[in-house]
Amino acid sequence: MKSMRLHRLTSLESDSTPLLFEDVPVPTAKPRELLVKVSACGVCHTELDEIEGRTPPPALPIIPGHQVVGMVEALGEKATRFRVGDRIGVAWIFSACGTCKHCWAGNENLCAEFKATGRDADGGYAEYITVHEDFAFAVPPNFSDSEAAPLLCAGAIGYRSLRLTNIADAQLLGLTGFGASAHLVLKMVRHKFPRTRVFVFARNENERDFARKLGAVWAGATEDESPEKLDAIIDTTPTWLPVVEAMRNLAPGGRLVINAIRKEDADKESLSRLDYPTHLWMEKEIKSVANVSRRDVSEFLDLAAEMRIKPEVQEYALVDANRALQELKQRKIRGAKVLRV
Repeated sequence: MKSMRLHRLTSLESDSTPLLFEDVPVPTAKPRELLVKVSACGVCHTELDEIEGRTPPPALPIIPGHQVVGMVEALGEKATRFRVGDRIGVAWIFSACGTCKHCWAGNENLCAEFKATGRDADGGYAEYITVHEDFAFAVPPNFSDSEAAPLLCAGAIGYRSLRLTNIADAQLLGLTGFGASAHLVLKMVRHKFPRTRVFVFARNENERDFARKLGAVWAGATEDESPEKLDAIIDTTPTWLPVVEAMRNLAPGGRLVINAIRKEDADKESLSRLDYPTHLWMEKEIKSVANVSRRDVSEFLDLAAEMRIKPEVQEYALVDANRALQELKQRKIRGAKVLRV
């Protein structure tokens, strides 16, 4: 099968082709696994973190990709949840132990044995993928394959981030960074909390203009002061400066939710600007988002179908995965990037 594989950790600043286009054997479905013929796979900033070593795969080579949509082509022994021909999705959560206190509470995302698709197991930058049936998701019929792909990570992690803000209708929400996840959060907010006004911070004027078109009441640069103090802010950026600036824009008792698996070190000196009375006092909170649970993915897919949400997507051929990753690195973003396989 055709695939795009990572053989070495590298910097996308100096390496424009970190993935190699290769033929590899089609995987075989083990007991209770599904063999899935991939039709689309979203491109996520987490792939940059993998390639550049901030969240490195435990072994190389590896096939990245964790926003996977495809058709079940074969069933492993004792697999019964799906049938051949069913359209399913595979998300960042590839597996968890199922027996620890976090798994029993439905928080497999916190499991010490959490494994990620495309990092700990081969992912969707390929023609086929295998997945345990318990970690596969039925994809609602009202989405195309390309529309469904970003829902599995950008949408699901955005949904979890929004839940963790504890925002209530009519409160004020900020979004710092406006890529694949944030644009879906804005769509969710308009559906779930119609009286909540959304303020967007983004360094790129195209992103700010896109946010206004989707319904943001205000959009400014990362270091701008919002017109009003905000009850909650979701940070979806890879850098530290937006964290410091977001804390400055929070209202007393406000909460910042950081939706990032890792932060880059390039601007770590921004943390030296952190000032207790300006940024932290008045019972402000910071909460991180760790992975996603199966509940997040399932609930968000149902919500997306109810909303008839339509992600903005840019499509690329599988062989052009490196170009998509370079554009993501360079913040050339409008919605979500998706590989058509």
